[in-house]
Amino acid sequence: MAKVKIQLTNREISWLYFNERVLQEAADISVPLIERIRFLAIFSSNLDEFYRVRVPTLSKLSNINEKAKELLGYNPKKIIKEIKEIVVNQERRFDDLYENGIIKELEEERIFIINERQLNVKRGEFLRSYFRDKLLSTLVPIMLNENKPFPELRDRAIYFFVRLSKKDKKEKSQYSLIEIPLKSLERFIVLPETNNLKYIILLDDIIRYCLDDIYFIFEYSSIEAYSIQLTRDAELTLDTSISEKFIDTLTKSLQKRKKGKPMRLLYDNNMPLTMLNYLVAKLDLTADGLIPGSRYHNFRNFISFPNVGRAELEYHKDAPLPVKDLDLGKSIFSQIAKRDYLINLPYQSFDYIIHFLREAAIDPKVTEINITLYRLAANSRVINALINAAKNGKKVNCLVELKARFDEQNNIYWMNKLEEEGVNVSYGLQDYKVHSKICLVTRMEKGKAVYYASLATGNFNEKTSKLYADHSIFTTHQGIGNELKRLFRGLDKKVFYDDYKFLVVSPLETRNKVYGLIADEIKNQAQGKPAFIILKMNSLADEAMIGKLYEASNAGVKIQLIVRGMCCLIPGIAEMSKNIEVISIVDKYLEHARVWVFGNGGNEKVFLSSADFMTRNLDQRVEVGFPILDAEIKKELLDIIHIQLLDNTKAREINASNTNRYHRTDEGVKHRAQIDIYTYLKNKLLS
Repeated sequence: MAKVKIQLTNREISWLYFNERVLQEAADISVPLIERIRFLAIFSSNLDEFYRVRVPTLSKLSNINEKAKELLGYNPKKIIKEIKEIVVNQERRFDDLYENGIIKELEEERIFIINERQLNVKRGEFLRSYFRDKLLSTLVPIMLNENKPFPELRDRAIYFFVRLSKKDKKEKSQYSLIEIPLKSLERFIVLPETNNLKYIILLDDIIRYCLDDIYFIFEYSSIEAYSIQLTRDAELTLDTSISEKFIDTLTKSLQKRKKGKPMRLLYDNNMPLTMLNYLVAKLDLTADGLIPGSRYHNFRNFISFPNVGRAELEYHKDAPLPVKDLDLGKSIFSQIAKRDYLINLPYQSFDYIIHFLREAAIDPKVTEINITLYRLAANSRVINALINAAKNGKKVNCLVELKARFDEQNNIYWMNKLEEEGVNVSYGLQDYKVHSKICLVTRMEKGKAVYYASLATGNFNEKTSKLYADHSIFTTHQGIGNELKRLFRGLDKKVFYDDYKFLVVSPLETRNKVYGLIADEIKNQAQGKPAFIILKMNSLADEAMIGKLYEASNAGVKIQLIVRGMCCLIPGIAEMSKNIEVISIVDKYLEHARVWVFGNGGNEKVFLSSADFMTRNLDQRVEVGFPILDAEIKKELLDIIHIQLLDNTKAREINASNTNRYHRTDEGVKHRAQIDIYTYLKNKLLS
């Protein structure tokens, strides 16, 4: 059969269709109303990051020659135009959903979001007093002058672009900018309740209401203010050598990030054309970077929208379940020594990981702790446990990845804190991010070093552990322990080892080992043995890996994929991917786990990993995958995966037309994976 050219969805376009699925959650009337507002916030925050990271890369590629475009496989300029078309349409749906859907449904709940034009005298007096007490001193308007440079607008900050007009139209209008102080004040102000009616006003509208108090020294006949938000290129250009000099370079680069090249200007669609033209002339923006929006920007703040109504307007918060037979009231090491344990977050508690680290910190037999840290909580109990271990005389080796995007500043802080307390801190590796989620505790038992390991698909972060669906295992398997010890030794020496028997480690081995596992399924299929592949991940974008999956599909291997975010693979194409199905689950928790299942002739091989199937995860990061060797844990993970494959409530199909159609399995029975998994784990406690 002639070789068929691989067909792919562009990764940036695929990502936008993922964000469309987030918008679908905001539109789903079965989702509690306050949660729908939060999905709007997530959509907005996602889009901000998209314009800070992905669009700048395309912009830099847009001037390459035709030969380079052929090698790239697409025309960046065309993709940028397609992005704008999709984003403008999504923003329109977003605005319509908020203004004609969410607002009206809040009103049915006797909750009213009002603006400055809807204030009666009493509320007006209340807000005028609030403005003068809390707001006025924080506002510093910048008067714009043709003879002076246009001020630098901060990345993602909201500004009012203000016009002061005079009666005599021959006189020029005066323009001004005011930054809305969202970092220091709450975005939403709850007004005094009236007749059991709740009223909320945005900080933006309080400022609009009190513009006269800001510009009282100027002569004008009318004053108007329109929201604008500039999104800048947030990619860092760094000297990649990891040293003390690197810390200084990174710190300076974080400051430069605030002044990166403008990528997108989101503006109030009601702004007069003369004002918009003024801004365009002053800012270095192309037409593709102009995105019309509503009067409110920076919707990511709506993640903290207050629920002043019924408890049912939010998701019920299920209490984390205990892990069967793993007792937090006893030594966790003594229990792990007997068998492996699986923690399914957020259905089960992150406290097990904290307990593991705390016990390591005080156990007299523990001599050493090695750990990699990528993203940490603001008040990290993980850090506290590691510091306590160092104070108790343990050798604590901590690799903090300083290049974790948008967590750089936070990680510099924790690095300094750890060093101050006597922890041995490594900054990472040249040219590679350390994205693995591994911890190894060395314990001396009868004069011999015994290894206790924690390996996970998600970060050592107690905050995200309540929001992200991940898996973590505890094991004393000495083969895995020995290989982790070797891996940590390599990280310390800044070299890569290969030839692991149990672990699947990037950048040297993951790609080829996964290729081998896929090839085994093709061989099993040819020999008539049970053959299938089930993969779950956040993103699938690596072209060569997709090619291998297409090859397996053509050989008759059934492949089921669960991909939350971008998916460049196109399923269901004859002579390429007819045996591949892809779903994406977007629900109240962020699906973050990476799980690989291979049929292996009827004796399934199951792996967990920190790696997505993106080129960076396979070739340019330190990632760790690990086999599930305990039969009971393997069965539990397979059960959970099959529950997810049955989802017909929150799962969408990924297909060639990118319609995000809801995945329907059994029309007679409702399956919602995140609810069903909690029920499954709860029932296991009773068995």
